[in-house]
Amino acid sequence: MAKATEFKISPVDMAKRQKLALKPGFTVKVWQKVPDKGGKFRLQAYEGLVIACKHGHEAGATFTVRRVASGVGMEKIFPLYSPMIDRIEVLREVKVRRSKLYYIREKAAREIRRRMRKIVAGKREPDELVEQVTAGIEIEPVTTEEEVTSEVKE
Repeated sequence: MAKATEFKISPVDMAKRQKLALKPGFTVKVWQKVPDKGGKFRLQAYEGLVIACKHGHEAGATFTVRRVASGVGMEKIFPLYSPMIDRIEVLREVKVRRSKLYYIREKAAREIRRRMRKIVAGKREPDELVEQVTAGIEIEPVTTEEEVTSEVKE
């Protein structure tokens, strides 16, 4: 009787990754192996919103994760079955009506601009997000029409 041998093509547990069923709108934490000095690897977490999943669950499947770090939006594309990914944790599942959430890029920029206008106009105190964006940027005070006319008369 011939013994059936199993071939392990990839070090990744493909069935486990397929069960995740990643979809746009999920908030995930991807633990990625990053090469360190001396040929060692360390784990680094990348947490953010899945804005796109491409190529289904086939061998070349990818997913795009977007996060905001220090007020700057960053996106990273991960291969679903990459051996450099240690594990993927789904933190939140949100139902969305689009298959690609690329509009989130403009939405975030619009939100920051809206908050900046309120600060420049002096309507309220700056919040944490705006402080991250404006770190190192000097904002000139807004002059009113009365101040401009009084300067012109002098």
